[in-house]
Amino acid sequence: MNYEELLLARSDGKLNKAQLPIGEYYRRQTDGKYRGCVDIRSEMNESIVFSEALKNECERNKTLMDSHQLHFEPVVEGGEVRRLELEQGVFLSFEQLLDEQPAVVAERDFLDRTLSALVDAATYLHQQGIMHVCFSPKTVFVRKGDHAVFLLSHGSFYLSLSNQEEFYGDDVRYVAPEVLNHGTVDERCDVFSIGRFMEMLYEHSSMPMAYRKVIKRATSEHPEDRYATPADMMKAGQKRRSTIRSVMSLTVALGIALLCLALYFDMVPQTTQVEFVKPVPRQATDDLIDDGFSPEDLGVTNADSLTEEDRQTEREYQAKAEEIFRKRYEQEADRILSKIYNTEYMSNSEKQFRAQSQSTLEELMKLQQQLGAEASLTPERSQLIAAEIIDRITEKKKKEWGGTNSRAIQK
Repeated sequence: MNYEELLLARSDGKLNKAQLPIGEYYRRQTDGKYRGCVDIRSEMNESIVFSEALKNECERNKTLMDSHQLHFEPVVEGGEVRRLELEQGVFLSFEQLLDEQPAVVAERDFLDRTLSALVDAATYLHQQGIMHVCFSPKTVFVRKGDHAVFLLSHGSFYLSLSNQEEFYGDDVRYVAPEVLNHGTVDERCDVFSIGRFMEMLYEHSSMPMAYRKVIKRATSEHPEDRYATPADMMKAGQKRRSTIRSVMSLTVALGIALLCLALYFDMVPQTTQVEFVKPVPRQATDDLIDDGFSPEDLGVTNADSLTEEDRQTEREYQAKAEEIFRKRYEQEADRILSKIYNTEYMSNSEKQFRAQSQSTLEELMKLQQQLGAEASLTPERSQLIAAEIIDRITEKKKKEWGGTNSRAIQK
């Protein structure tokens, strides 16, 4: 026993059952083939008004040549239509489709194709003077495989029934208020019902922005507030979607343009505004040489023009400066060198002693530069005298220690 046979055994031989206003739809096996059928509601056949309306629909069904129309043959028993046998094909109600394949609504363009098919089917019926009235998940069918949309029975044939709410049962929310109140019924009742059907499809997902206001207007309680025809509703949805796409494209383009502009100004070097300041007029200066000025007037003399007496005075001054430097430097150098030539530092390792000697040498060099400048000696002369003093003091320190632990200071 295969899966379908198992289902048949559990459902009295009936597959894909769906409850329509006129009766129960199902598929059953006849002569080895499955065929769709509709068992007419027995209690409705007791109404002469319903029986005449059903016979009228069966006659009109033969003339409806739209691709979305399901055709059927009536089975008459005792002068009454007891059953409708549908054309060949495997058809499911939308309710069954969503129950078996809930992810189908997420397929690309599925909802748009469904809405377009409903509008096309309703437009054709309106041209024939027929209104479907109730677009519900039970009354809208799809063909298995390609999900093409089909309609079976149309509500405008049964508008003469006194209790419309009882006739539509659980699907009454998909029926326009004027139908239930026996008011004026025209194309706008199908606009309402299609809007309700689309609301149902978006119950578990977010409705696109382009459809929100359109569906809200289509499902208005007052017929005059709705779109005149389903085609007008479809055009309004397409127009809003096109407008939203244009706005989004413009927003994206504007954002890109602003980004490019920001990058341009960021990359282009900025010019700094500099205020021009007029230079101060240059003051004229007197040329002293042109006025007969002589450098000797300021005590500036040429070395070749010095007398022997002047040279002797200069040598005495230089000798005095060197004497002062020697005396001061020798005193300070002895103090500094005593820092390393003592019991504490002489007992250190060779590495430690050399490190301290380097620090001492740097201190002696700074002292030589300072005292040389104060004595007005040239750096070369003061360095030569300092080296002599350091050597002399170092030798003296070595002799004092007997030469056993002496270490030479690096010059």
